[in-house]
Amino acid sequence: MSLLVVGLSHRSAPVSILERASLPADTQAKLLQDSLAAEPAAEATVLATCNRIELYADVDKFHAGVAELSTLLAQHSGVGLDELTPYLYVHYEDRAVHHLFSVACGLDSMVVGEGQILGQIKDALALGQDLHTAGRLLNDLFQQALRVGKRAHSETGIDRAGQSLVTFGLEQLAQGTDVDGWAWGKRALVIGAGSMSSLAAATLARAGVAEIVIANRTLARAERLAEILTEPGGTGVAARSAEMVAVGDELGRADIVVSCTGATGLVLTGDAVEAAAEGRDEPLHLLDLAMPRDIDAAAHRIPGVRLVDIESLADASADAPMAADVDQVRGLVADEVAAFGAAQRAAHITPTVVALRTMAADVVASEVARLEGRLPGLDDKQRAEITQTVRRVVDKLLHAPTVRVKQLASEPGGAGYADALRTLFDLDPETVASVSRADLNDADVKNRGRV
Repeated sequence: MSLLVVGLSHRSAPVSILERASLPADTQAKLLQDSLAAEPAAEATVLATCNRIELYADVDKFHAGVAELSTLLAQHSGVGLDELTPYLYVHYEDRAVHHLFSVACGLDSMVVGEGQILGQIKDALALGQDLHTAGRLLNDLFQQALRVGKRAHSETGIDRAGQSLVTFGLEQLAQGTDVDGWAWGKRALVIGAGSMSSLAAATLARAGVAEIVIANRTLARAERLAEILTEPGGTGVAARSAEMVAVGDELGRADIVVSCTGATGLVLTGDAVEAAAEGRDEPLHLLDLAMPRDIDAAAHRIPGVRLVDIESLADASADAPMAADVDQVRGLVADEVAAFGAAQRAAHITPTVVALRTMAADVVASEVARLEGRLPGLDDKQRAEITQTVRRVVDKLLHAPTVRVKQLASEPGGAGYADALRTLFDLDPETVASVSRADLNDADVKNRGRV
């Protein structure tokens, strides 16, 4: 089996395609279930953010895997395969590992160095685990990607290369104003109560807004976010919650609006924005971080309105300077990819080595039993000494070749050593497979507890 990723992102596709191809949570779950139901994928998970959709799978055939994953992405996104295919990219084996590790470090983000992607990778793994579509390979891969991403942020200056998408979006929104005090004393409306909305609310509070209104389809989540903003030790800003039906009224009172929901249709229409902007002395600032968009793109043309959305952020980030720390992170990623590949290749031969040692232990037990039948007069001490001696001989004979075969198997091109070992010692394939299944179950339990 081999790792394959098929996807599209802001680097390969225009925002209009990304917007149409976005996958709601229930669609992501169905995509994963269908991926396993269709050959050749043995495990799968999906990484879906506002500017990328990637399907990761462990496949046994490359070309068939690419065709199947591409077809599934088209079916579940609603974008025709012929239209979607030109924007898809494919990574395989080490290149797939390199891609995910780069994504985890923020190297492939719209804003280089942003850290929100780590939470999204964690969510992607959790979804695969909850649905039991992520097996040992994807568990290992995504857990390691999270560790690599954390290393990049803690050991390098990648954070200096850019900000989070929220921070970058608010900075773009402030352009043309008194940037330092542009939000001071203003009223803000945040639509949505997820991680990006929470970050936006906290960022606006630090920028000095006088009031924040949180609107969300689930009122309890809006209330909780408002409580967090106002509780002791929080931001100290005045905050309250509102139901989604009240968004139109709150829009008329707001100076700054940030929207990031999972809605499939528009949350704010052009007519609603135009009505809210009418008669104002100062511009209405709108930041749309949703994919598909929450705010009608027609708002760009409304007098007195400044709208920043994913499309305009993509244009602005293209000119962002790259920090020197990016090179350090690239080196870190290269080292981690090599280490991950070596560990996976070594792990591939472990069931064979375990099966060999199990077979050797069975031979020892059988020969000791036969000896006892021929020498019934042996006392317990003699029997134990003979058994221990035979085991030491077998262990010494197996030690060097098993250690060496693990070393050889961890090197590029070392996958064939497991087959050679099975052939030389005539190992039962079912015994090797049973060890693999046991390892997979143990790894699944362990990894589910770490996310």
